[in-house]
Amino acid sequence: MRHTISILVENRFGVLTRVSGMFSGRGFNIDTLNVGPTQDPKMSRMTVVVQGDDTVLEQVTKQLNKLVDVIDITDFKEGGFVDRELVLLKLKVDSKTRAEVIQICEIFRAKIVDVQADTLTVELTGDEAKVARFVKLMENFGILELNRTGRIAMKLG
Repeated sequence: MRHTISILVENRFGVLTRVSGMFSGRGFNIDTLNVGPTQDPKMSRMTVVVQGDDTVLEQVTKQLNKLVDVIDITDFKEGGFVDRELVLLKLKVDSKTRAEVIQICEIFRAKIVDVQADTLTVELTGDEAKVARFVKLMENFGILELNRTGRIAMKLG
């Protein structure tokens, strides 16, 4: 089972190293890790996706709570949050495939951010399933470069 955990931390030097070190030191693999500022410049929010059962999640939470720089931990349960991911793709295109790629981008509400003679660079935001479906379709055209942000999430309500 995949768990999405939001960790509010103090915005200090070395916090990312301590948090990620806690995961690796205890044998927990991080699927995705995203860190960014919050509305308060003294704090940052880390969104971590980790695999494991509820026991793994409980251990992760206990260990994170022991870290001095951790302010709050939220486990996002299904249905109680909204999540998004951003992907940038550089695609190989020619005069025959360009129109088809553009049409698929319109269907997925993807944004074309760069056009060259033989490439298109595309930006797509959505939940993990939408991003995965889009990437799978684009594989048929030839992905030259791919960059995904990993999941970010926020509680509903």
